[in-house]
Amino acid sequence: MSTTPAPAASPTRPSRGGARTLAVTSGKGGVGKTFVTANLAAALAARGLRVLVLDADLGLANLDVVLNLHPKITLHDVFTEKATLEQAILPAPGGFHVLLAGSGMVEYSRLTPEVREKLLHIIELVKPRFDWVLLDTGAGISDVVLYAVSLATDVLVVATPEPTSLTDAYATIKVLVTQQDRRHVGMVLNQASRPGEGKLICGQLQQVLQRFVGSLPGQGFKLELLGEVKADLAVRQAVLKRQLLLEHFPGSDAAQSIKALATRLLS
Repeated sequence: MSTTPAPAASPTRPSRGGARTLAVTSGKGGVGKTFVTANLAAALAARGLRVLVLDADLGLANLDVVLNLHPKITLHDVFTEKATLEQAILPAPGGFHVLLAGSGMVEYSRLTPEVREKLLHIIELVKPRFDWVLLDTGAGISDVVLYAVSLATDVLVVATPEPTSLTDAYATIKVLVTQQDRRHVGMVLNQASRPGEGKLICGQLQQVLQRFVGSLPGQGFKLELLGEVKADLAVRQAVLKRQLLLEHFPGSDAAQSIKALATRLLS
């Protein structure tokens, strides 16, 4: 795998600030969070944007599996100063870049002061170089996941119509409201079985959340449906082949849904 350096910052881009940061998370594992993140990155890159996906699931990383990449250098090597950040940022299929984490590293499954400092430092270093930085977090509400989400300006919760997924999504959003004072959270319903299902589910969750959030001081809360990805056999084919849906099945219903999600985010 090539270790082509990440693109340099544009001369017109300020050296501080930089990229829009979006944490893609979920209450439950197995809902297609990494699939959505990777294909969303490809959709944004297709618009001519410089996009980096940072695998923030530090203990159980699998972005490399989804993209069929076999990196020799990972975020772990940067943390331990065995490699530079430039060496670890790799080009990925779909025209974006990735910063991959190693899998099965127990030392990163807990939020130690060292992990906090290093992850924050990495994100601050990459932000000026890209237009978008997507943080593919772990699932659930562990300290590591919540800290990774806290580093992003915006958050996107991925869920499926299954009751367990929706229950865990509600729990996650509730924690984001109480611990991070989030007043706006985006949602993507993956594997939607019929048109309009996402709008219905999002509305129901909003009502329940508003009853809870309404008792808290401050402004109200908005859960916004940003995308509804249809259940599509092409998704399973792409996942099994470790291919990007947008590259190999660009005309599929699910691919069109991901493109619509990118358009919504950009608007």
